[in-house]
Amino acid sequence: MRLRQTLTALRALIIFTLVLGIGYPLVITGIGQLALGAQANGSLITSDGQTVGSALIGQSFTDKDGNALPQWFQSRPSAAGAGYDGGASSGSNFGPENPKLVTAIGDRQSAIAKDDGVTIGQIPADAVTASASGLDPHISPAYARLQVARVAAARGIPEQKVSDLVESMIQQRDLGYLGEPTVNVLQLNIALAKLG
Repeated sequence: MRLRQTLTALRALIIFTLVLGIGYPLVITGIGQLALGAQANGSLITSDGQTVGSALIGQSFTDKDGNALPQWFQSRPSAAGAGYDGGASSGSNFGPENPKLVTAIGDRQSAIAKDDGVTIGQIPADAVTASASGLDPHISPAYARLQVARVAAARGIPEQKVSDLVESMIQQRDLGYLGEPTVNVLQLNIALAKLG
């Protein structure tokens, strides 16, 4: 009797391992590859045949010292490791009255106001605060528009041309009502590089 129960349990283990441990993952992977191949493979972005990033993870457009490069649109701040580190995804977890967060926001506001020639009151919140994951690749259209004059001047391109590019890169709400309009910074900067 005991041997019979052991063999039954062993057969069940083998069957469930094959079906749920191997078969099910293979079927789901196959469906993902067929139906949503780009998304299943990380939503990779290529430029001139070379992979330059993912549409799902932000990047910094700064020099080696962390200073914003004026010829590129800037992403929102990242609290993930040294910045946009997928292995250290997290927000700062500071409350709105935390002295470190207040200081960081003030420093970011001052830098943006100086670099973009705007007042602190014109700077949208996403320009100075990190997302919950620290990996957000998007900025608000307001923050993208705020950077147009600086980018155009740094590149020697007419401001209207850069402004038109920003407007063309705005991604509307999902299904027409979910979330807010956004601009993917990496995609915008790739289009900007092709603009001239």
